[in-house]
Amino acid sequence: MLLVVDIGNSNTVIGVYDKDDLIGRFRVTTRDRITSDEILGVLYNTLNIKNIDKDLIEDSIISSVVPDVLYAWQSAIVKFFGREAMIVGVGTKTGIEIKYDNPKTVGADRIVDAVAAFYKYGGPCIVVDLGTASTFDVISPNGQYLGGSIAPGIKVALDALVEGTAQLPTIELHDPETAIARNTPEAINAGMIYGYIGLIDGIIRRLLDEIKEKCGVDEQDVKIISTGGYSELLASESKYIDIIEGNLTLEGLKIIYERTSSR
Repeated sequence: MLLVVDIGNSNTVIGVYDKDDLIGRFRVTTRDRITSDEILGVLYNTLNIKNIDKDLIEDSIISSVVPDVLYAWQSAIVKFFGREAMIVGVGTKTGIEIKYDNPKTVGADRIVDAVAAFYKYGGPCIVVDLGTASTFDVISPNGQYLGGSIAPGIKVALDALVEGTAQLPTIELHDPETAIARNTPEAINAGMIYGYIGLIDGIIRRLLDEIKEKCGVDEQDVKIISTGGYSELLASESKYIDIIEGNLTLEGLKIIYERTSSR
């Protein structure tokens, strides 16, 4: 079995693969000050929930965009399993060529998503990850990571709106029934959801135009895949998104492990 861990800014997603089957998936809050001993408790409890024997887990791989938390996870993995985790970073053989000006500055999650999308669907493709940040990443027909766009995530924007105003309330986001809302919470919800669908489709439209110009492909040949915590809420209303893959990052971690591991 393989333990895969994706440490994001807001949430950490933990998965356990038995060969190609994802037999356990857990989402916990990412805490900046978490200790390795606290992570031991998280690992113990999450594996017990699914009745997964830790002794059957042969190895682990981690991607992280939060360096301080990564160190705690590395320590916890060693304490729990008695061996170090593989870390996705500079020099990791991902199977795709990174055409960023400085490859070291690309978030590990963006690369992992790109690996999984290209492996599963081929190129050209666009990966739309709707989490704390909304990222849009482009992979060429021959598997080159070309770059993309980054926008604030919908929850970040909502928090900024509430914190920056005196009377607007905190709300839970949900599917709106109308854009002509008749109370303030529903007006905020409609503005956020419909506004972000417009943002998503606007960026995708621009990316499609540039992909056609740079890669010489037809628009209908570009696969558009969405993942991330808000993909179910937002991506289903997009004019362009074809596929919603909630476990894309976990699958990318498994693919990278299989490509690089000689342990």
